[in-house]
Amino acid sequence: VQLQASGGGLVQAGGSLRLSCTASERPFSSHVMGWFRQAPGKEREFVAAIRWGAGTTYYADSVKGRFTISRDKAKKTVYLQMNSLKPEDTADYYCAVDKRGLSTKDHDYDYWGQGTLVTVSS
Repeated sequence: VQLQASGGGLVQAGGSLRLSCTASERPFSSHVMGWFRQAPGKEREFVAAIRWGAGTTYYADSVKGRFTISRDKAKKTVYLQMNSLKPEDTADYYCAVDKRGLSTKDHDYDYWGQGTLVTVSS
């Protein structure tokens, strides 16, 4: 499975961006698609995930209430709508697929897309 992420850019604090991640193959219903991010000098961290079949969503506490993950099955695409962005949200954002189910650990994910850079200016 190949994942293509897009949508990053430069935005002022308080602004919004929507990231997209399109899969080369349709995920199975049991698969989970997640977003992670890695800021300079920091470890990669879990942001959000969605179960492909049921659409159940999960969020890191740091983004809950500001970010929304969703998917379009027909387009094989998962989205991350990011509102009320803060400078601390600045990072490379990666999408990934976990074939076994939900995990917030990056080493449990099987397929990864390239990063898309989000920069939030203060």
